[in-house]
Amino acid sequence: MNDPERPLGRPRPEPRRSLAVCALIGAALMAAVDEIVFHQLLAWHHFYDRSTTDIGLLSDGLLHTAELLALVSGFFLYADLRRRRALAAAHARAGLFIGLGAFQLFDGVVDHKLLRLHQIRYGTDVTPYDWAWNLGGLALLLIGCALALRAARRSRSEPTT
Repeated sequence: MNDPERPLGRPRPEPRRSLAVCALIGAALMAAVDEIVFHQLLAWHHFYDRSTTDIGLLSDGLLHTAELLALVSGFFLYADLRRRRALAAAHARAGLFIGLGAFQLFDGVVDHKLLRLHQIRYGTDVTPYDWAWNLGGLALLLIGCALALRAARRSRSEPTT
């Protein structure tokens, strides 16, 4: 079904899909940063710290598997958008930041505080770490939302031809 106002053969950008695909990539990237930096390099915690070290390592492996699957899936979907020339770049940038911030806030609020799966660090007052982690996530999320609003305004003001 062709849009009568759009020339034949000219692809239509997909803003919602672009935002969603890059949000998936952003969440997977932030999970990778968390896994690599805090779980492996600094060894501050495991994904699940309420059992043995072996269970903690198993939980890290499962998190890493999920993060890699999300990252690979996201990049395949991104490549499909690019191949079809349907990528809405401004929406994609917004989605990346939304994904980064959403993962970080979810981890900080749900995993750390509500479910208490782990803390950022043990043997010290976690308050400054929690504030830094959650405010960083909130900042990324707000940047993504601002970019999404700007992208939506621009796409509404662009001509349809």
